[in-house]
Amino acid sequence: MSYDAPFAGLKVVDLSQGIAGPYCAMLLAQYGAEVIKVEGIGEGDWARTLGTRYGSHSAYSIIGNLGKKSIAVDLKSDAGKQVVWRLLKGADIFLEGFRPGVIQRLGFDYKSVSAREPRLLYLSISGFGQTGPLSTRPAMDPVLQAYTGLMNENRGEDGIPHRVPVIVVDMSTALYAFQALSAALYARRDETRGRYLDVSLMQAATALQSIRLMACHLEGGVMKPGGAPGGVFKIADGWMSLLAFNDRDFRILCKAMQMPALADDPRFVTQKLRLANDVALYAIVRPAIAAEPWTVWTKRLTEAGLMHERLNSYAEFLDQPHVRETGLIQWLTQAGLNQAVPVPALPGMLPQAEGTPRGTAPVTGQHTTDVLAAHGYAAAEIEALLARGTVANAA
Repeated sequence: MSYDAPFAGLKVVDLSQGIAGPYCAMLLAQYGAEVIKVEGIGEGDWARTLGTRYGSHSAYSIIGNLGKKSIAVDLKSDAGKQVVWRLLKGADIFLEGFRPGVIQRLGFDYKSVSAREPRLLYLSISGFGQTGPLSTRPAMDPVLQAYTGLMNENRGEDGIPHRVPVIVVDMSTALYAFQALSAALYARRDETRGRYLDVSLMQAATALQSIRLMACHLEGGVMKPGGAPGGVFKIADGWMSLLAFNDRDFRILCKAMQMPALADDPRFVTQKLRLANDVALYAIVRPAIAAEPWTVWTKRLTEAGLMHERLNSYAEFLDQPHVRETGLIQWLTQAGLNQAVPVPALPGMLPQAEGTPRGTAPVTGQHTTDVLAAHGYAAAEIEALLARGTVANAA
C-alpha cells in the first residue's frame, strides 16, 4: 500500500457489465486493487459490442477494463458458479450490474455472498434502483437522461431537447459508486462486517443535476441564466464560448468589440437590465462577434482577461499544445487495434504507461488460466473446465 497504489492487496470480483460498474471497478484497479473481471464466454461483457468493435474491444471496453484480469465463465452452469465462488473466497469487493432479480437467480445475491464472506463490500448498480415501480425496467444512460430531466434542460437554440452524448449518467454513476466504495473501505477498518451498497443511474443523474434541479424548482420552471451576454457565439471561422456577466466584464467586452459606447446604453448598464433586455443585447453582440475570426478574438479577449474558448473538435483538442505539454493524454496500445488509442490521465493519479497492466485492457478470457491457477486449480482441473466449456481462454 502506498499513495500510488492505496488499494494494493485488495481483491475485487467484478460481475458488472456496460460502463458504470466496469468503470468503477477500473478505478479500483488503477488504485492498485486486483480486479478480476468475470465475463460470459464468447463476446463477454456486452460493452465490447457497443459502437464500433475493434477485434475483441470497443472504446467502451477499453476504458472500462484497464488494469483488470479477465476470466470467461459460463455463469449458467453449476460448475461455472462454483468457479465464481472460488474467486469470491477472500474477496474484499464484489460488483454486479444486472437488472434487479437476476443476481438472486444466479445465486450471488448479497445474503448468499455475505454469508460466506462477511466482511465483503457488495455493490449493486442498476438503472432505477432495487425497489420501486420502475426497478425492473431496462435502463441505460439515455433513458435516465430523459427520466431525470437532463435532456429537457439541454435544449439547443432550435428549442429541441438533446441527449448529452458522452454517457454522462453512466460515468457519474461510476464515480459516485467509487466514492461510496472508497468511504466504505475506510470505515471497514473498524467494522466486523461488510455492507451492501446500492447505487443507481437514477441517483447519479439526479445528484449530478442538484443545482439546476433546485433552481428550477425555486424559480417555478426554468432556471434563469446567470447573466448576459454569455454562451456560444458564431465567429467568422467557427464557434466560441464566452462569458461576460458582471458589469466590469461587460464593459471590457464592449471595448474588445470596439463598441465602448454600448456599455453606457441605458438598456444594458446593469446585469439585471441586460437580462431583461437580452434579446436586444444579443441582436447587437452576435453580429459583432461573428464578424471576426478566432485569432482576433482570442488575442483581444486574452489581453482583456475575459473567459473564452474556441469550440474544438476532439481531434483539435488532442492536438492542443497545452494538452500535449501537461501529459493529459496517454497513447496506449491495445489488443486488436493497429494504432495506439488516447487514454486520459485520471485526475490525481499517476498516468498509465504503455505495456503495463494499468495501461492494458484485457480481451475476454485473457487471464482465465492464470486466475484459476492462482485460486488453487491444478492444471488437470483447468483443462477439464476448459474442455467442458465451463470456462474459456481468449480466442
